[in-house]
Amino acid sequence: MENNTSLQQQLLEAGVHFGHLKKKWNPKMLPYIFAEKKGIHIIDLNKTVEGLQEAAAALKSIAKSGKKIMFVATKKQAKEIVSDCAKKINMPYVTERWLGGMLTNFNTVRKSVKKMQSIEKMLNDGSIDNLTKKERLTLTRDKDKMEKVLGGIAQISRVPAALFLVDIGHEHIALAEAKRLNITTFGMVDTNSDPNKVEFAIPANDDATKSIAIIVNYITAAIAEGLAERLAEKDDDDNSGESEESAEAKAARFEQKQADGDDRNKRARGATPTKRRVPNSGPGGRRPAMGGGPR
Repeated sequence: MENNTSLQQQLLEAGVHFGHLKKKWNPKMLPYIFAEKKGIHIIDLNKTVEGLQEAAAALKSIAKSGKKIMFVATKKQAKEIVSDCAKKINMPYVTERWLGGMLTNFNTVRKSVKKMQSIEKMLNDGSIDNLTKKERLTLTRDKDKMEKVLGGIAQISRVPAALFLVDIGHEHIALAEAKRLNITTFGMVDTNSDPNKVEFAIPANDDATKSIAIIVNYITAAIAEGLAERLAEKDDDDNSGESEESAEAKAARFEQKQADGDDRNKRARGATPTKRRVPNSGPGGRRPAMGGGPR
């Protein structure tokens, strides 16, 4: 990660510091406001850097633990940026309409995802050709609609560990559901929002494309680092396990060989010759001849 001065310069050039008009500001954002200029509140970039780095460190840790982080950005200027970044790191995302209950009623949403995947399978294996033209058209349209809304969450089987929201005011339904399920929330917070509604607030302009891009790219880079570290640790553990197993196997074979040798030596030293059994004497005190019958 770059130093704070360089990061501040990039944020300044991207217009991250421009807030909303004074009449639209939220008083709870006062600690993050540097000044007012021509009726517009200016965000303190020191606070932005601080919040961004804190959020990035937390998201990196979550990614390193193997948990999923869902990106939510249904604003027009943020859709493409967020979907591209989420795809790069293989994280779920929602950039179209947020379906009510997408988190709180996740099992029902998963059924819709499975239906979408079932139709997609039919299209790929050609089994849809057995249906009538009208049925094929209906299924294709249904699949396209579901793909648009659910395509970004098709690969997750459980509720994510964290949510990253571009505009917490615009994504208030998603935020409410995350709060209800105690999911950790991160968000870009403009001067018209309440920063206390998310655990990790990043004070920034959430309307400008450049501002959204620099924040989301920074967050994505941090998550990518966490994923890379997780992969490296996993490889190290696998290699270590293989070498330890090999050494243990060799030691076990050596010990078994030694034990087998000791057992053979003990048997050779301690074995007593087998005594020949002599039959008891017969009548008259004579012992019967060994090995032969009457001649």
